[in-house]
Amino acid sequence: MTILPVIPTSPETPDAVFTRRRPAMPPRHLADLDLAGRRAAVAELGEPAFRAQQLSTHYFGRLVRDPAAMTDLPAASRAKLAGDLLPTLLTPQREMACDDGATRKTLWKLHDNALVESVLMGYPDRITACVSSQAGCGMACPFCATGQAGLTRNLSTAEIVDQVVYLAGVAASGAVTGSPPRLSRVVFMGMGEPLANYPRVIAAVRRLVAPAPEGLGLSQRHITVSTVGLVPAMRRLIAEELSVTLALSLHAPDDDLRDELVPVNQRWKVAEVLDAAFDYAAQTGRRISIEYALIRDVNDQPWRADLLGRLLHGKLAHVNLIPLNPTPGSKWDASPKPVEREFVRRLREAGVATTVRDTRGREIDGACGQLAASELTVVDAGGAVADAEVAR
Repeated sequence: MTILPVIPTSPETPDAVFTRRRPAMPPRHLADLDLAGRRAAVAELGEPAFRAQQLSTHYFGRLVRDPAAMTDLPAASRAKLAGDLLPTLLTPQREMACDDGATRKTLWKLHDNALVESVLMGYPDRITACVSSQAGCGMACPFCATGQAGLTRNLSTAEIVDQVVYLAGVAASGAVTGSPPRLSRVVFMGMGEPLANYPRVIAAVRRLVAPAPEGLGLSQRHITVSTVGLVPAMRRLIAEELSVTLALSLHAPDDDLRDELVPVNQRWKVAEVLDAAFDYAAQTGRRISIEYALIRDVNDQPWRADLLGRLLHGKLAHVNLIPLNPTPGSKWDASPKPVEREFVRRLREAGVATTVRDTRGREIDGACGQLAASELTVVDAGGAVADAEVAR
């Protein structure tokens, strides 16, 4: 029997989520603060308030993360400001690329040696960043590498934002060939359950959409926040008056199977989760993305496609089918292509818009949590890992 992870009864207490102790958070960073907060912090250091604008322009406007490169600041001021507002949050452990450089994955070490991942994906018309919101995950979904690892801690707002700023800098450098040199989309589909780290994820979203130099100036409509179905937090999100896309990781249309695949379903059943998602769609006018990882002989039966079609018929939603990227040693595997095509056919026949996610990154442990898991395996075995190892 699947053991139900500890789940908060209220999204008001995010730090109590899925952890026995409160881990040490990183030092304060510029990206943790709005522009007014940055001005106050600069003033506390005895510097003129306009330094906050300078720092923000470098970090959000020019994508400069290294204080040494901010040469328009006096050296003494730069050292003082950098120490207090620009601490190093993310240290690259491994960087890997595939798909002719269009897919790039980075494994980061945090200040407490926790590991997180982020991915940059280039397309002819856009570049998308996939970022982590937690180190590990407490949702315990058995087919997910991150879920198998468990939760280490929530990320700070700045640790989330810093992943995006770094990836935006990679995009701006032209390293992603065949794509425009500007990051345009961000998906919270990396490690962790975003709505279990609710206040910091929402603060990060607000930094990403705020106009430069307060933030990155991305469109809300180009940001996707995923969830396995934390209903209180989903309803709280409705009240934020944001227009981000909500992605619901459903993976099964029936409670019997979803209880096993997504253990949080033991708390909030399929009907309740879908009701919250449909209410979000009604409030925002944004179509819900139903994420569904197709797993061979587990959730890919024709009758489950028909049931999913009935649940979604006439709703503002589309299904994003995900060919499972199996983790090493896992019993779970992707559905055969004929089964996948039949699943798609039945959904579309029911009037449900359906797409199949582009499969990328298998050569670089592309599934969420795989690279971190392999890193821990190497460390546990006593092996050395080179910094910034690039697989080409």
